[in-house]
Amino acid sequence: MIMYIHFCTMEVENEFSQIAKLIGDKARSTMLWSLLDGKAYTASELAVSANISRQSVSNHLSQLMEASLVKVEKQGRHRYYRLANERVAQVIESMASLIPAHKIQVKKSAEAQKLAFARTCYDHLAGELSIEIVKSLIDKKVIVLIENDYAVTDFGKEWFLALGIDIDALKVKRRSFAHPCMDWTERKHHIGGALGAAILELFVRNDWIRRKQNTREIVVTALGEVKLFDEFEITVHAK
Repeated sequence: MIMYIHFCTMEVENEFSQIAKLIGDKARSTMLWSLLDGKAYTASELAVSANISRQSVSNHLSQLMEASLVKVEKQGRHRYYRLANERVAQVIESMASLIPAHKIQVKKSAEAQKLAFARTCYDHLAGELSIEIVKSLIDKKVIVLIENDYAVTDFGKEWFLALGIDIDALKVKRRSFAHPCMDWTERKHHIGGALGAAILELFVRNDWIRRKQNTREIVVTALGEVKLFDEFEITVHAK
């Protein structure tokens, strides 16, 4: 029994080492970081982002797919690559929180400040705005943190429904419902999972926020400034 446990432990250690080695490569880590916006990219686009050759990127993508970190979708003659699932995105984003705070230096660049304020993390919101949203929902008793997940209260169900989000419909989806996702700039948790995705989708659909092209940055509209205050009591100055 002891030998069996030791063997299993060694197998896990080996598998973990392989994953760490894959993610630790500069080119592959750059591609994974680029894919955090939730979009799909061609190999050529990922080669540009990682500053490597077309031949080299194919080899890297093959390794990432073999490890189930990336998946490919075919459309006609084109092949588009994206992160395999939200768990991969959660790991990549959370790893960034290990960067020492003094090395992030998000306040030195105007563009970095905008990303730190509001951006996408795969299919949900991240940044200062997302942390304020979590705080507001907890203060209003719309959600509560139970162990390692967010749960919606009975009052919260009605509150979200009035906003346009059906909590019962979200719970039947084959994915995490609402888990805390470590925000690498704020060092606090925002909401991931189906609920996090639904909130982002609602904000975009109602034009409270807009995605900025070719970046993960999120821009709050004038309407969004009003609605965020009305619904969440969050004061935002639209850019």
